[in-house]
Amino acid sequence: MLQPAPRPPAGPAPRCSRALLSARSRLALLVLVLAAAAAAVVAYEPQRLLADGWPPHLSGAWAVALFAVAYGLCTAAFVPRPVLNLAAGALFGSQAGLAGAVAGTVLGAGISFTLGRVLGQDALRPLLRGRWLEAADGQLSRHGFRSMLAIRLFPGVPFAAANYCAAISRMGYTPFLLATGLGCIPNTAAYVIAGSEATSPTSPAFLIAAGFIVVSGVAGAAVAWRKRHRLRGTAPTASADARAAGADGRLPVDTAA
Repeated sequence: MLQPAPRPPAGPAPRCSRALLSARSRLALLVLVLAAAAAAVVAYEPQRLLADGWPPHLSGAWAVALFAVAYGLCTAAFVPRPVLNLAAGALFGSQAGLAGAVAGTVLGAGISFTLGRVLGQDALRPLLRGRWLEAADGQLSRHGFRSMLAIRLFPGVPFAAANYCAAISRMGYTPFLLATGLGCIPNTAAYVIAGSEATSPTSPAFLIAAGFIVVSGVAGAAVAWRKRHRLRGTAPTASADARAAGADGRLPVDTAA
């Protein structure tokens, strides 16, 4: 004999708990966190502290590690990465600056990805409509590592936007972080070298780094222009995947790098 399903506990406390943990409540919390972070950046301008010689009284590996932590928090709060990369080169030179900038990039991406995945995914996935959105979601969900690697290698997609789009998709943590760490190296290195050679703007290193930044930007725009046709073409496939996944819209997660 089948037993009746247990009823959820009644009373105001359980109802308040369910409301606070609902997808919409978590999405509202995400919006508040991001708004507070953006307001803090506008009010305190942490990028100026980094560029003006912060942190004081520290040197060596500890200074680079602390810079990486600050870098990650700043990128999660929408501080532009090029400014931070130039500061890394000016403060620590090309090698240590690159290490700190890459570590900070991965940390900031991880923070944004976690916030988007925990607070925003359940509420935003049902809102994915339109051919471009469905195609982008399907591409990131099925081919997470190579898609994110291409986004990081060719600048054009804003860093924060890529993080939160990946969080809403079914991409796993490992391919996301690994693709971010590998893909950000070339462009980050160019900015770091430019920052370390900023006092010698006619030096070969500075000119090569500046040229790479320009060329990579143009190449990224060209690749994005060509890929738009492929996104349109894959939209019906993404829609079919969403229908086959069922009402919850769950897709297979790309967990292999």
